[in-house]
Amino acid sequence: MGPLAGIRILEFEAIGPGPFCGMMLADMGADVLLVDRPDDPGLGLGRERWSDVMLRGRRSVTLDLKVKEGVEAALRLASRADALIEGFRPGVMERLGLGPEALAARNAKLVYGRMTGWGQEGPLATRAGHDINYIALTGILHAIGRAGEAPVPPLNLIGDFGGGGMLLAFGIACALLEARRSGKGQVVDAAMVDGASLLSTMFWGMLAGKRWSEVRGVNVLDSGAPWYDVYETQDAKFVAIGAIEPKFYAELLERLGLAGEALPAQHDRSRWPELRSRFAQVFRAKTRAEWDCVFEGSDACFAPVLTFSEARANAHNASRNTFIDSGRLAQPAPAPRYSRTPGAIRREPPERGARGGEALADWGFSPEEIERLASLGVGFAR
Repeated sequence: MGPLAGIRILEFEAIGPGPFCGMMLADMGADVLLVDRPDDPGLGLGRERWSDVMLRGRRSVTLDLKVKEGVEAALRLASRADALIEGFRPGVMERLGLGPEALAARNAKLVYGRMTGWGQEGPLATRAGHDINYIALTGILHAIGRAGEAPVPPLNLIGDFGGGGMLLAFGIACALLEARRSGKGQVVDAAMVDGASLLSTMFWGMLAGKRWSEVRGVNVLDSGAPWYDVYETQDAKFVAIGAIEPKFYAELLERLGLAGEALPAQHDRSRWPELRSRFAQVFRAKTRAEWDCVFEGSDACFAPVLTFSEARANAHNASRNTFIDSGRLAQPAPAPRYSRTPGAIRREPPERGARGGEALADWGFSPEEIERLASLGVGFAR
């Protein structure tokens, strides 16, 4: 059933990092009940529910939080939950009467997970933003890109998902452990500016040790080093190499047929352009598939640069079932993996209210209580 089996989580409808957090917890066995708005307010960005895979594993009820009956119903639902996920701007839940203090009065052990971009306080706390803004403010966006070119947004992986949803999932799991010892819940303030900054910890150490330059595209890990970069192949595809260590670099030269050539030293930065030009020339001489064969079994830290579709078909990924078919589409499998209590995709993304009546019964509401919730505006499929 997964390591979080038996944990009940109430998740309020949102986009991006909030649903990603709920997905991670549901994948690990938590019973996540999604509180949807009665009608799609545009948060889905035009997506159909069946393909909104971050909503997998949930059951749904619908509820209008703008009316007092809806707030009362939400309070009743939260009284049965172990944790809660909300992604409104700071102060919104308090104004609705659903802030941490109001819910703690009904459920002292409730872990209250809050997902925001800027955090619960600070000059920017109430301002709108998206992933690109949060990573811009942390120094991360400035560091990503090639020398002499503008910074490159790295999809919305760093702020929304790594520094947001995954951070909140970790925070909730930690707080749930503590609540079992203390009998008390607490607020988990997961801000994407904090989480993204945390992901950059290694580079702060390198910067302090004068092993990292704030000039973009001149460092070992940011496309500055010719032996840590991507190269185009004969068929206009790309390969990636990351031969940092001397023994791996020696293997790279061997596989490229350059072992006996008079090349610049690996760490001679003044001659990196010359070395890059030679690598580019060699890689363009074969197709990506041919280079796959050349580097088969090698420790040269080589990989083909695959599309999402190609990644699913890759032999290594296929052997580990890194991507699985669930419902009508392929998607990444739950991770990490557990030896005794593996995670799993238990349900497809729910339509609004789907299997909500079943969820309420499983959460311990009697038939009479379920009818009362329905009278307060809770919508669900019976």
